[in-house]
Amino acid sequence: MKPSTNRMLNRIKSIYMFINNKGLVTTQELVEEFAITPRTIQRDLNVLAYNDLVESPSRGMWTTTEKKVKISS
Repeated sequence: MKPSTNRMLNRIKSIYMFINNKGLVTTQELVEEFAITPRTIQRDLNVLAYNDLVESPSRGMWTTTEKKVKISS
């Protein structure tokens, strides 16, 4: 796997864990927490949403779904 792909997957996993631990977060909170651009956060959230791992109950807010996830290190 390319190093850039590995970095992206680790970042997406970290974003998922952050949302899962906090319950409900804003896109802006994620931008600040991970120190990346809003566009990058949105792309990562799109990946998570496409895989039914997060959902947006209202514009700019994110929470995890009930889908069971096994997280490996």
